Amino acid sequence: MKRPDIWAVSLVAGLTVALLHPSPALAAEAVVLSKGHTDAVDVHYEGGALKLKVKDDTISPAVVRDPADVTFQVLPAAETLVPDLPSFAFLGTPGSKVWMLPQVQEQELLWPGWNTTTLKSGVFTGDKVQLSLVGVDGPGDVTLFDTNSLGTPSIKFRSNDGLPDKLDVPVHTHAHAGWVFSATGAYTLKFQADATLTDGTKLSTGPVDYRFVVGDLQPGGGDVELTVSGMPDGDQQPGTSVTLQAVQTPRGSLTKYQWFSRKPGEQDYTAIEGETGVSYTFTATRALNGAEYLVKLYDGSKVVATSAPSWLWVAFPDPGSSAAKTVTATINASDGALVISVDPENRAVTLPAAALNATGDRWESVGALKPVTVTDTRSAKPGWTASGQVADGFRTGDGKTFAGSYLGWTPSITTQGDQQGVVAGPVSAPYVSGQPHTGLGDNAALASAPNGKGLGTAQLDAELKLSVPTDTDAGTYTGTLTLTAI
Repeated sequence: MKRPDIWAVSLVAGLTVALLHPSPALAAEAVVLSKGHTDAVDVHYEGGALKLKVKDDTISPAVVRDPADVTFQVLPAAETLVPDLPSFAFLGTPGSKVWMLPQVQEQELLWPGWNTTTLKSGVFTGDKVQLSLVGVDGPGDVTLFDTNSLGTPSIKFRSNDGLPDKLDVPVHTHAHAGWVFSATGAYTLKFQADATLTDGTKLSTGPVDYRFVVGDLQPGGGDVELTVSGMPDGDQQPGTSVTLQAVQTPRGSLTKYQWFSRKPGEQDYTAIEGETGVSYTFTATRALNGAEYLVKLYDGSKVVATSAPSWLWVAFPDPGSSAAKTVTATINASDGALVISVDPENRAVTLPAAALNATGDRWESVGALKPVTVTDTRSAKPGWTASGQVADGFRTGDGKTFAGSYLGWTPSITTQGDQQGVVAGPVSAPYVSGQPHTGLGDNAALASAPNGKGLGTAQLDAELKLSVPTDTDAGTYTGTLTLTAI
């Protein structure tokens, strides 16, 4: 299995800013995780105790869950064949079927790993903890392994040659491996974390159950995957009717739902009053641009499944608008003019290919905005503000999109005249759910000159930062950053 190509972004101009990650909230509801990134074995040290949790990055913002509330699903698409290579003989007979969650991310599969990044240095002897697989109950064998740069496998945990298997993991580690199951069905994997404090105190979580289902989920027991269909691709025109549909897999007898929304700038999801059916219909408006929707399935008062969020993107009202906005002003020549310009050779900026960030929950890329020049010859010296916006977002040639708000910038002043007082604009961070007015999806200041301090020529620049969720489709995305000066 191959890791999907990571995309690069091209634009007319751009800038960057530091991303502010909120601490993952603690969630308490039963969920099935079947696609996206998760730190399945997430080690914490809290209140003098060592604990195992699950960091769920399949939603944004990420949440921390109790392993007892999580079912990890290895989808049927994970089926593969044991390669005919001696180094992989530990997986079984060449050509036999296995179900593998690979070491590198596949967008259509779950990508579980282990994580000690919350643990601080100097707390544990050797700055490490020991992770152990102490038991496996299921219809087949379970093996976790990784490979080096030459493709040589290294077994981390293996159930068919005796357990427990132990692995020393340094603090500040975020790692992934291939998870291989030899048969379909339900498994319980028992993981344990042990460590010794620097004062000699020994800590242990004891065995903690992790539930996996390989293949299709079976009816009953709350083993239901809930998804949302009907969210249109790309930007919608204001006034468009949108109908979302809750889809159970497998289809069961439960019919009690609740739809939730989270509008831009809101911290938490809010239940939509009266929307308790299998579908939800609403009208798209510009105020809903960037809103998130999810649905929960109930058995009585108990939540048995929660969908991943779906995002709504709504275009500006003018259906004839192009990717770049144009601002036209008439200036009396005798009074001078205010001009913002970019040299022709600097009009295209290509960011480096995006890479997974340290916490494993975002694809990120950092680059530089090429010089932008603002010249003010107006004798009245009224001052000015230069700003930018990626109003129409980014898209690929085959129609995949994400919003311009996922691009942020940190402005800077390269040069300015001796009599000028040009000030760089504030940092505008890439959009993160719950943090309003971030990114370049809305107008953001690049620089400004106060009254009496703008006359002359200033050269502006900025650092760009792109940060998108890990479930963003692979591809090469292009967007237009429109720069204005007023």
